[in-house]
Amino acid sequence: MGNKKRIFKGAGTAIITPFINGEIDYDNYYKLIEFQIKNNIDAIVVCGTTGEASTLTDDEHKKMIDVTVEKVNGRVKVIAGAGSNDTAYAIELSKHCEDAGVDAILHVTPYYNKTTQKGLIRHFCDIADSVNTPVILYNVPVRTNLNILPATYKELSKHENIIATKEASGNMKQIIQTRQLCGGDLDIYSGNDEDIVPILSIGGLGVISVLSNILPQETHDICRLFFDGKIKESADLHIKYIDIIDALFVETSPIPIKTAMAMMNLDSGELRMPLVEMEEKNKNILVEALKKHGLV
Repeated sequence: MGNKKRIFKGAGTAIITPFINGEIDYDNYYKLIEFQIKNNIDAIVVCGTTGEASTLTDDEHKKMIDVTVEKVNGRVKVIAGAGSNDTAYAIELSKHCEDAGVDAILHVTPYYNKTTQKGLIRHFCDIADSVNTPVILYNVPVRTNLNILPATYKELSKHENIIATKEASGNMKQIIQTRQLCGGDLDIYSGNDEDIVPILSIGGLGVISVLSNILPQETHDICRLFFDGKIKESADLHIKYIDIIDALFVETSPIPIKTAMAMMNLDSGELRMPLVEMEEKNKNILVEALKKHGLV
């Protein structure tokens, strides 16, 4: 990867934020961190989509980053979400992340007001210029209605501080083209649990996962087996859990993962509005998948 820093290899958990009575439940959050580390997760990704970052207050967002770095205490890598559709605020949050001591900062494409591909280059480069901490891009067009094109990735990969992308476009052809254009200048992580092995097969470094909130060891193992050359075992393990992966996205994430965690006695707490409890028919799909694997 040239002189660029590699953050982690394997599975990083896009960790949930537990709420109780409308407030963050820090005690249970610390237990979830310990559960993740005990089960060999490779990184913790705090304040992402799964962490309901969009409904955290500024103070809550910053405190979550601070306490995560403090509690993880160097045992695994910490990546913090600081994305915004306001470049100035994204820079402010990034500086906080750097001061807190995170290993990398995750930046989603601007949503709603969006921008052009030229604007994406400016937005991400301005952010990457503002800190020394490595930046991981996050492409999730289904949520943002904005896609990072391979040629744009090529430009962004020239920035010494932009080191990787979390690819959740689900567009394998585009991801392969990005790999071809950027080579070793941009690491690729799967942003979709169903794409882990396909992305590893084209040189991806791992996954930033929702599934690993409940199956950290197994998600780590899918990656580890692949890296150890046990491709069939890796693929078999990935295929084994595809029904759970499917059930975890039967409604807007993190609704199903928080519901699954509650069923498994992993204290996930409440959802924060506008997210609401699952429809009964979808909850039944989730229960069936968890039961099939002996998880409930």
